[in-house]
Amino acid sequence: MLKNKWLPITSMMFALIGFTSVVNGAETKSPWSTSYTLEANGEYEKAASVIYPFTDNSDENEFALIRYGWLNYLQGNFNDSIQSYQRALDRNNRSIDARLGIALPLMAQRRWSSAMNYLKQIIGLSPLNYTAHVRLMVCEEGLRNWETLEKHAKEVSANYPTDATAIVYLARAYAWQGKKIEAQEAYKRVLVRYPENLEAIRYLKS
Repeated sequence: MLKNKWLPITSMMFALIGFTSVVNGAETKSPWSTSYTLEANGEYEKAASVIYPFTDNSDENEFALIRYGWLNYLQGNFNDSIQSYQRALDRNNRSIDARLGIALPLMAQRRWSSAMNYLKQIIGLSPLNYTAHVRLMVCEEGLRNWETLEKHAKEVSANYPTDATAIVYLARAYAWQGKKIEAQEAYKRVLVRYPENLEAIRYLKS
């Protein structure tokens, strides 16, 4: 009888221990982990607010500023994003990440020339940085610098021969210059690498 009498109490104790562990786990969850979870759920403003206190923290200041810039970019707060990335760059003038980041809100605002300045700085530091080259091609397209884009896309394609993106930009540069045969050949090369590319399919059918 005594044994049966204490069974519910024992179960209750284990339940309380389990509940305490969950609560403690929630309380000790990393703010960075919380921020990433919120971002994954599309709650960018909340994700940014969680790490905002760290933007003035000396230990994680640079990373927090870059991440805060990214989350503001996702919200469409482009000026705040630029400011945050610039603060990170002021802290570490060698940062390629901050330069890549600051180019995004500038591009979103169609400030092509300003974005290009940062991207060219990256290429000066890291000549074959793929992301910088792709974003630079986007800027060249935005400025409708077709001859420049043609030359640049050829260079990127030579360095990354399996990549379809550079060849797409090459094809666009040809097409806008009225070089139809060259554009067709470039789009055919795109389809070898990416058979379902709709842009290439549509152009070749036109």
